[in-house]
Amino acid sequence: MSELLRAPAEIKYAEELDWLESVDDNPKPFSWRLSPKMVRLFILGSERSDGLDREIAPKWFGDRSFVERSIVTLASDRGLLLIGDPGTGKSWLAELLSAAISRNSTLVVQGTAGTTEDHIKYSWNVSMVIAKGQSRESMIPSPIMTAMETGSIGRFEELTRSTSDVQDALISILSEKYISVPELDSDSIVFAKPGFSVIATANSRDRGVNDLSSALKRRFNFVRIPVVTNKKSEAEIVRFRTEELLRRHRIELDVPPTLLDVLLQSFADLRASSAAAGSDDEKLESALSTAEQIGVLEDAILHSNFFGERALTARTLASSLVGSLARREPEDLAILNKYLHGVVEPRSKEEGGSWPEFLEGGRDAIATLS
Repeated sequence: MSELLRAPAEIKYAEELDWLESVDDNPKPFSWRLSPKMVRLFILGSERSDGLDREIAPKWFGDRSFVERSIVTLASDRGLLLIGDPGTGKSWLAELLSAAISRNSTLVVQGTAGTTEDHIKYSWNVSMVIAKGQSRESMIPSPIMTAMETGSIGRFEELTRSTSDVQDALISILSEKYISVPELDSDSIVFAKPGFSVIATANSRDRGVNDLSSALKRRFNFVRIPVVTNKKSEAEIVRFRTEELLRRHRIELDVPPTLLDVLLQSFADLRASSAAAGSDDEKLESALSTAEQIGVLEDAILHSNFFGERALTARTLASSLVGSLARREPEDLAILNKYLHGVVEPRSKEEGGSWPEFLEGGRDAIATLS
């Protein structure tokens, strides 16, 4: 297969999944390609006690219990709802689960204000309907219907972004496990095969946009994914994603550990400041998630590679941080400026290292944007 801009997990880790499947002699629910134990191992990585002949690197960094509860839910007849703040890895965990269980993570419906019931059930090929009438051949199944027919995992991203009538269409699918097609005289019901389930994600900051009904909530097991606050875990996530970025772009560039520490500390400082703020005007609009932290580092790496000296500097990192987090003017710029003067400046005098250059780069970036 030709190289893809972003390969889904089942293609990216195909060789690893094939190997795990070949050595997996544990019981598998329904049509699962891997056993629950191997699904967990694929996502969280192997340990010496697992007794495997090769090491499996972790792909998602978080509490083991979240992954285990997600797997147990998918082995039952209930849907799985991953809920949390932006950038907590909900979608990535859903993709990994789907890839390990079904070897297909692409059966996805994206929830938006424009999502309709057709997007989760079916629509029609108009030209075929005109030529031959309505039939199973002229029907266009949704990703959810395809998952039902193949006994696979269907995904619904940003469930609370879709309207209540669209959400309600999921209720019968999750409870009855079939979709009725009244336009057809025969073969008018599509039944779900064993192994079918739905993984939905929801942004906890979207509460009040389109709240889930109590009936739909009962069809899901909730797994809340918290923001990563442990510095060690967050460093592992950022390092993992950075290495992926460098491989994908074939970039040979050194990311000094000291600069990674500066980035982690900066986000920790800004989160503490946001938590202590008395009003939304005193908080950055950014969620300051791990995903946004990775975005700042990615921007700095690419800028250094294309326009710098092929070495990441504290100045470039500070410029990327300001450029990525300053979304409102003048509010966010004022907050970042206060952080530089109140926190970074004293730290640069006390600790030295990369902080003085980081301070200078941040000040220059704010001056440019002001």
